[in-house]
Amino acid sequence: MSSAKLIVAYPQPVDIDAFEKLYEEEHVPLAVAKLEGKTKIVATKIIASPQGKPQFYRVAEVHFPSLKVLEECAASGGQGNPGECGEDFIGRTAGHHDRAGG
Repeated sequence: MSSAKLIVAYPQPVDIDAFEKLYEEEHVPLAVAKLEGKTKIVATKIIASPQGKPQFYRVAEVHFPSLKVLEECAASGGQGNPGECGEDFIGRTAGHHDRAGG
């Protein structure tokens, strides 16, 4: 059985300090506690791009031992649903993102 991962790309925030505070103090601990079946989480901050300003500010990779385990996590309801977790975080940080990409 091959592994699978969920990738979440966060757009450039307008208010980096507010985004980082919410990301580090709330979102990451919530993901660690609630994403059932994960084997690891890799969080990356994108600081530069050869094409200029990067489109994304952060990328999170949530690793699972199989696609089945990822799907079970997604189907488990609010407690382990990566979509709900992400939607909640993005909803609360909406004012901190530059939706126009610049």
